[in-house]
Amino acid sequence: MAQPIVPIRASTQSFTEIIDVQGDLVLFADGSVALVVATTAVNFGLLSEKEQDAIIYAYAGLLNSLSFPIQIIIQTKHKDISAYLKLLEDQEKREKNPKLVKSIHGYRLFVASMVKEKDVLDKKFYIVIPFSHLELGSSPSVLFGTKSSGLPYNKSYIYERAQTVLLPKRDHIVRLLARVGLHATQLTSEQLMKLFFSMYNPGTTPPDMSTIDVGKESNG
Repeated sequence: MAQPIVPIRASTQSFTEIIDVQGDLVLFADGSVALVVATTAVNFGLLSEKEQDAIIYAYAGLLNSLSFPIQIIIQTKHKDISAYLKLLEDQEKREKNPKLVKSIHGYRLFVASMVKEKDVLDKKFYIVIPFSHLELGSSPSVLFGTKSSGLPYNKSYIYERAQTVLLPKRDHIVRLLARVGLHATQLTSEQLMKLFFSMYNPGTTPPDMSTIDVGKESNG
């Protein structure tokens, strides 16, 4: 007789090993922490050759100045512009000037045709700065990799140590990106939760993050 199939009941939190988001930092099950910086982008193809060379040299300088690891994440989504097309349609109906009506109508049809021919993509760029649990100092679970569940130290100590290490690195990255002509900002706790929710629940509207206790399953 076939055994009944037992459904897998595992939360996204267990899958990602994220146990808490606090103080604009992400805490993982092994005591590691990450800080995420969102940055703008440059349309490299529209720059002159001289400007492109300047960007390349500045970016090379950024990489060569790093004394710590970073992770670059590019998030690409299909952009829904139906609301924008509806806005143009409403504006066209309200407009009294015949010339403006004709211009809006032509522009709306142009945008609609472009969407049909090509995918409209929304790209977001992030830089992740990690803090390893090994940087916490000596602890039985850190040194010998004990199998006991829970964090190697209490969360308040981990966050305090992580902030001390990560914030200067963040400031360094932000300054270097500014030299390349990019504006960077650290993601807040709410922005981090929305980011991870959208990654693991594509196409779903994020809930009100202020009502979610991310660390309720964690220890320490």
